[in-house]
Amino acid sequence: MKLIDLKDNDGAVKRKMRIGRGIGSGKGKTGGRGVKGQKSRSGVAINGFEGGQMPLHRRLPKRGFTNIFRLDFVEVTLARLQRAIDSGKLKAGAIDAAGLVAAGVVRRSRDGIRVIATGEIKAAVQLTVHGASSGAVAAVEKAGGSITLVKPKAVAAA
Repeated sequence: MKLIDLKDNDGAVKRKMRIGRGIGSGKGKTGGRGVKGQKSRSGVAINGFEGGQMPLHRRLPKRGFTNIFRLDFVEVTLARLQRAIDSGKLKAGAIDAAGLVAAGVVRRSRDGIRVIATGEIKAAVQLTVHGASSGAVAAVEKAGGSITLVKPKAVAAA
């Protein structure tokens, strides 16, 4: 076999259709766009337009709202805290939001840190955080530690 003998299988490569190049091409004259009207012209973008009828997205009722005062807590699981302690990033003992950021457990504290009870913790830690679930408080106290809650940053600033 020689390089000159190599070729694609029949039908493997299809030539691009050149539209608007005469009626003999099969896609001449109107170029597959039908006849006249706005949609036969270039530059038409009418998504959601229903011919003057009220569009569906405006017929449906609006629901709910976005609370602009909602606090954005960073959630830290007990399993993540235990993993950081086991790897040596954190020392068991007094831990606060600044310590968690410095250790790389969380990237930033936003409006505060909230501890949630996913996983388990074996080390006795004294956490100073902005929020904690009741399960997390129980798990930390069972391990011999404690959780102290402080006011979130946004509430303290107001």
